[in-house]
Amino acid sequence: MKYTFVAFGAIFTGVAGYLVVSWGAPSVDETGKEVEDEYSSLPSWKAHLYRTYKELLLYNKMIQEPSRDKLLPDPLTEPYFQPPYTLVLEMTGVLVHPDWTYQTGWRFKKRPGVNLFLQQVGPPLFEVVVYTSEQGFTAYPILDSLDPQGFIMYRLFRDATRYTKGHHVKDLSCLNRDLSKVILVDWSEEACSLQPRNALRLRKWDGGDEDRTLLDLAQFLRTIGTSEVEDVRTVLDYYRQFEDPLVAFKENQKRLQEEKQLASIEALPSQRSWTKGLWKRS
Repeated sequence: MKYTFVAFGAIFTGVAGYLVVSWGAPSVDETGKEVEDEYSSLPSWKAHLYRTYKELLLYNKMIQEPSRDKLLPDPLTEPYFQPPYTLVLEMTGVLVHPDWTYQTGWRFKKRPGVNLFLQQVGPPLFEVVVYTSEQGFTAYPILDSLDPQGFIMYRLFRDATRYTKGHHVKDLSCLNRDLSKVILVDWSEEACSLQPRNALRLRKWDGGDEDRTLLDLAQFLRTIGTSEVEDVRTVLDYYRQFEDPLVAFKENQKRLQEEKQLASIEALPSQRSWTKGLWKRS
């Protein structure tokens, strides 16, 4: 145990020394001459420490904040078509499930109905954006396989999230879109914490083959899109009170259908009496 601590101490000292030497060195111009900065007047060892500390702060900020202020380009203008709503999807736990075995290592399983789902919610109703906490090098090939037809218009990865209290949080205010038209589908409460009113939280998919959540979700989203809702947050506010928003939506749809059928049945007697009167003998 003693030698283990000594080894760790030596490694830590070596890494710290390397950072001070490499990050703490002053910048140089094209001719190799040192460029003066706010630390140039200090003793060399102190200047190196201050520069290293400054670089550490910048690195920490880079990790915690999105890589850019505007994550998406400006909405399309004529003659191109911009879908009226933006649908933001987490990848892992919503569209795919990570699975690990000794034989294959890590693999990602497609959720049942994912291809039909993307087709149903893609343009012209929704601008589809995958905004995931996964690293880009992990997610990119998965999305290529998941969406060969290109219904997903934009892909945002971990570097686009805001790292807060140990969680990768999605900041929808950086999307460059009207938030009254943005829906975020995720399973993580922390990931949705900055704009909770825009979030539709589902249960995290566990990889089950009998799952049909995406089919129900497509119907829910298409109902919002075709209804031309002015502010999607009002709809999401209502369904947030239910443990399972999609189950509540299906129950509401079923009740509306039953009411329509009942109304049509009640209208039949008056219609029959009216048509009968046309043929009544005087």
